[in-house]
Order: sequence, then structure tokens, then C-alpha cells
Amino acid sequence: MAKPKRIYVCGACGAEAPKWSGQCGDCQAWNTLSETVSMISANPVEHPRFSGFAGNTDDGKVYLLSDVIPDDMPRIPTGVGEFDRVLGGGLVSGSVVLIGGDPGIGKSTILLQTMVRLGEKHKTLYVTGEESLQQVSMRAHRLELPMKSLQILAATQIEQILDVAQREKPLVMVIDSIQTMFTSMLQSAPGAVAQVRECAAQMVRYAKQTRTVLVLVGHVTKEGTLAGPRVLEHMVDTVLYFEGDSGSRYRLIRAVKNRFGAVNELGLFAMTDKGLREVANPSAIFLSRHEEAVPGSIIMVTREGSRPLLVEVQALVDESHSTNPRRVTIGLEHNRLAMLLAVLHRHAGIVTYDQDVFANVVGGVRVTETGADLAVLLAVVSSLKSKTLPQDLVVFGEVGLAGEIRPVPNGEERLYEAVKHGFKKALVPRANAPKKEIAGLEVQLISRLDEALDIMI
Repeated sequence: MAKPKRIYVCGACGAEAPKWSGQCGDCQAWNTLSETVSMISANPVEHPRFSGFAGNTDDGKVYLLSDVIPDDMPRIPTGVGEFDRVLGGGLVSGSVVLIGGDPGIGKSTILLQTMVRLGEKHKTLYVTGEESLQQVSMRAHRLELPMKSLQILAATQIEQILDVAQREKPLVMVIDSIQTMFTSMLQSAPGAVAQVRECAAQMVRYAKQTRTVLVLVGHVTKEGTLAGPRVLEHMVDTVLYFEGDSGSRYRLIRAVKNRFGAVNELGLFAMTDKGLREVANPSAIFLSRHEEAVPGSIIMVTREGSRPLLVEVQALVDESHSTNPRRVTIGLEHNRLAMLLAVLHRHAGIVTYDQDVFANVVGGVRVTETGADLAVLLAVVSSLKSKTLPQDLVVFGEVGLAGEIRPVPNGEERLYEAVKHGFKKALVPRANAPKKEIAGLEVQLISRLDEALDIMI
């Protein structure tokens, strides 16, 4: 095949240019041209496990969907229950997983622990581009991991890594990290947009053709998104984010994309001196039972992926000395708090325009669903009025702009989770009424926000 030709592509409009310039000649955008290649000279990888996985037949023939026999892709358990949960039950042959997170959050640690366990049953290869072999060995010794079954390679050139992979034929391979890899076909430095895109494309092609499980580690920007081109997340099958404060001992892995399982699934780990350990009962760590009831605190039942989770929502309302009162949220959506305060004023007559309002989800978990609306408003009013709420109470429900309390999915499952942790009362939307009475739980049904405030405050 002909030698690949270097071109420059605009990241805004996709226009191609033969040489780099500061401004795109088509869309006039500045600093959007990045180096790439017009063709790939690498030949298809031959591998004994190749079976045209994921439609990589390259024969140009059109098929009827009914004629395509679905591949029975068995899951490969990692041996780490919470990791398997996030992945949707385990790794899938030929799949590509991208995992990102802040520096020091535990990406390399969890992958090293997982690869060691997988290496006991399958052939694995851990490719490190950021650390030396001695550094990885030191970490494994510190974590007291068995090391005889794991193969490790220190390399950054993608062609060299692919040559080793074709020779060793691992079932699972980790690239730590994709931003340190480079291809000799491009002259830009490792980590550049073109390098990340081209290296990822070659690795994804290899994984699909050989049915090798590929795990890529990705850096994140200061905004918390994965560094490099956005197309990187589209090329892979699963995208996982490591969340949590580096000062806290708890770490969360969240799936934001998964072609083989549910999205927004959550796995919870605790960082110890022996590495990351699974947390069997996540609700217990987010519940900090106070010795006595305090204003501004309430327990809600959220749902993360396929399981309910009990978390404590706290609010602090204080007189503002500024012309623009503050609205601060941690673990909640900022714009939704402003909307809820407007609903509170319009439909309950409670004014907060002269108050600073702070809302927080205890434990560092991030609640993205609308089922937290009722808990946030009850906590705000509780703090504003200095009225305590019952400690054995749980709530959930979405608040509409008309002041109605709307139902949330899997309401009955949430109630059973509350009973399991000893709660006696529940305030829920009327449409989430359980089909039968739940032993040990008094369920109060509401349909309007003012009803909830009359009952609780």
C-alpha cells in the first residue's frame, strides 16, 4: 500500500489542508487544524481468533439484518464484583473500555489488581507508558499481589506494542495510558490530538479483529472531561469515569457509555493500604446518622444504575449580605436548585431571594436524577424554618413547575431498600404507592408540594 500522506484536518468543520496554518481556510476558525494521515498503511492483523467481529468483514457486501447471526459473547468475569457490575456483568471479547479519572484517583491500582486476578485464568498483558517496570513492581509488592501470572511491557510506540500483542496473543490487554502512546506515521508529540486519535484507532481495530479485550486509560482535563479528541469516546464500547475526592477514602466508578450493559451504573470502592476494596453495602457509608435530629438534613433514596442507594441531603440557608445571594450545590445540579427555589416561592409562598442557599449530598456521591427534588426542598425549608425532620424518614419524588409531585422509576424497590436500613416512615409521590403494604414502613402519599410541607414542616 502507498505511503501514508500527512494532512491537516480542521476540528471544527472537517476541512482538509496540505499544510498547517493558524486559521482554517473554510470556516475561518482559529487553531483548529491538527495533523493526521490520509490513509493507513497497516495491513489487517491476522490472528487465530479472528471471526469478523463487530462487522469487520471489509468485503463491501450488503447483508440483511435477519441473515446476520448474532455472536454469543460470553462475559469474562474480572473477579472484582463492583467492577463487573459497572461493566454490565464482566468484560466482553473484542470490546474496548476507556477509563478516565483525576491523577492519583486509583485507575492504575484497580487495573493492576484486576489484571492480576484475570491472569490466573487467562493470558493478560499490561502495557505501561507512564511508569517503569520497577515502579509497577513496587506497587504490586506494596499491594501484596501475586505477580507470576501477569505479563508486563514498558513501551510507548504503538507499532511495537501491536507486534508484541500479535506474538503473545493476550486475551485482555491494558494500555496505561493512551495519551503517552505515539505512532511513527505522525511527527507530532505524544498526547497530541492526532496521535491520540490514530493510536486509539489502531488499537480498536486490533481489538475488533482479534477479539482481544482492550482497556485504555485516559487522562482528564481540569474540567473533568477526557483529554484528547471527543471522537475517542465514540470509538470505544464502554466509557468509565473514576469519581471521588482524592482526600476521601471512597472511590466511585461510573459508566457513562456501555454498549454491552446499562449506563449510569455505579461501582463503589474504598482505598486502603492494600489497594481498592469493594464496598458491599454502599448505602451504609453515605448515611451519617446524627445523635439527634438537626435542621436541614434528610435522607433520600436515589437510584444508581440497577440498585437503590440511600444518601443524606443537607441544606444550609443563611441570610445573604450580598445583592446576589449565592446558590451553591455539591453533588446536585446547580441550575435545578434555582428552579426548585422558584417553585417553592410560587407554589408555597416561601421566599429565599434574600438568602444564601447551600445544598450538599453527603459522601461525595453525585445525584443526577430528578428524584432528589423533594428531598432538596424539604431540607431547604427545614433549614430556613429551623425545623427538624424525623430521623426515621426517607423521601423521594420529582417536583414539577406547577408544584406537583411526580413519580420516579422503581419506587417500590426504593421503599424496600429503606426498610432494610431501619427506616419507619416514607414520603413519596402518590403515583409511587406500593402495590401492597410494606411491613414496618408507614408510607405517606402526596401529590402537591404544599401537602408535603404541611405534613413535614
